[in-house]
Amino acid sequence: MMKKGYLALSVALCLTGLSANTVAQTTLVHDVNGYTLVNGKLHTFNAIQFTDDKVDQLFTKDQPLPTANDIITIDGKGKTLLPGLIDAHGHVLSYGLSLLTADLTNTSSEQDAVSRAQAFIKKNPTDSWLMGRGWNQELWDNKQFPTKDTLDKAFTANPVSFGRVDGHAIWVNSKALALAGISASTVSPEGGEIVKDEQGNPTGVLIDNAMNLVFNIIPDLNQQQLESTLTLAMDSLASYGLTSVHDAGISINNIKAYQQLAANNAMSVRVNGMLSVEDPRFDTVLKQGHINTSDDMFKVDSVKISADGALGSRGAALIKEYSDQPGHKGLMLYSDEQLGKLILQAMKAGFQVNTHAIGDNANQVVLNKYQTAIAATDSKALRHRVEHAQILDLADVPRFAQLGVIASVQATHATSDKNMAENRLGKARLAGAYAWRKLLNANAVIANGSDFPIESPNPFFGLHASVTRQDHLNKPLDGWLAGEKLSRIEAFKSFTIDAAYAGHQEQLLGTLESGKKADFILVEDDYFAINPQQIWQNKVIATWVNGRQVFVKGEE
Repeated sequence: MMKKGYLALSVALCLTGLSANTVAQTTLVHDVNGYTLVNGKLHTFNAIQFTDDKVDQLFTKDQPLPTANDIITIDGKGKTLLPGLIDAHGHVLSYGLSLLTADLTNTSSEQDAVSRAQAFIKKNPTDSWLMGRGWNQELWDNKQFPTKDTLDKAFTANPVSFGRVDGHAIWVNSKALALAGISASTVSPEGGEIVKDEQGNPTGVLIDNAMNLVFNIIPDLNQQQLESTLTLAMDSLASYGLTSVHDAGISINNIKAYQQLAANNAMSVRVNGMLSVEDPRFDTVLKQGHINTSDDMFKVDSVKISADGALGSRGAALIKEYSDQPGHKGLMLYSDEQLGKLILQAMKAGFQVNTHAIGDNANQVVLNKYQTAIAATDSKALRHRVEHAQILDLADVPRFAQLGVIASVQATHATSDKNMAENRLGKARLAGAYAWRKLLNANAVIANGSDFPIESPNPFFGLHASVTRQDHLNKPLDGWLAGEKLSRIEAFKSFTIDAAYAGHQEQLLGTLESGKKADFILVEDDYFAINPQQIWQNKVIATWVNGRQVFVKGEE
């Protein structure tokens, strides 16, 4: 718990006084080691004053502090104060569900994953679907996809669906296959694969669009469950120092849940939602136009399209075959015509288009479609985005800046994928892999994120990976593909003002300046001074969003 009079007092004052919105309340947080970017330059300060949800002024050590009796004062005890960090690509509902389902991340084998799930269901018994996520066969000795057989032995009563760490494959048991009507005679859908053994029988692994055969029969959450799961997720995200997240691919039901939470003043972080083109009511929402709540806590003015799969499940669409699977080039999830039509439709409606593209072929195709549609709609100013931009043909790197397209990357993917990526691509194609320095040198804007729950939402993990290109064991020694490292300021920009820019919110968020939103965090360590290999270990003391303290360490 925090010492009395340090931060705990302000929680009650901020949560009760500010939420009422009746009397303007000014707060001063002093004795801080503050940093923010102003016009791209690093600015330091020692105190911040804000009234309700807006910043009034930053004070340097040579400026006198206000002394009015009606100002709430908070002693920062010399800790570091930063603008709230922004995750430009995550999945809030999936993250909330991951907190409620079997966690299979970092399991050492197929049997270890099963044992982890058995322990979970013992503590959380159910006669319905057993859900889990996070398995990654690349961490297992045999590096082979799991099979339904181990699940059939362990779970006889429940249909089972366990998501791969990247969200692009699921592992199911025979009961789930039967309920979904999947048999040896079932043909893989376009843009997906039902993995089968030598005899032609389903093994229990479904990739990309084939996953929908199971997803379509799993009962949907009701509105109350949606709201509670989103709330659980947002509260957790705030504890990591995130004050805003871009929710990559949400349904109409998601939107309604967020709108209700915003109306109840129950959102602890801002959400910039990307409408999923997969929602059957997609056309209707496009026609209705942009959504933005009065307090700027929730908005929707972009759409999310997925062009290909993921590298780990060999679903990423490559120009040349996979180095470790001859003859296989991955999967495009839409036909060329369908993808172009969706992009053009969204741009015509005035929506920013954010397209998932991991493989070099998918990135090239998406950039080609963008080039055509931007010219047809004169929508360059909408700042369309490529989500992941993970493997690029070097000739495509300059096109991001030329088209005004933002590269929305996830730094921790590089340090998680480094061994697997070289196996999939071979050394030559690594020149365009996770190529952040090349993108910046070509004047592209980079927005950073984590792709939570695929990776941890902790933004200090992403800052660390950006700066060091190392994992938490400081490997490899000089960083993986070390020439692609970002400086501390560049990494900081990618999680603050450039992420805000990617969401058309740079006038509201991303820096601490007079008139902008009072979104900021207090952390233990000085990001700009500590050993770069320690950046990931930083801890959040408190988080403010919209001038309201939404998290205090020790009061989770």
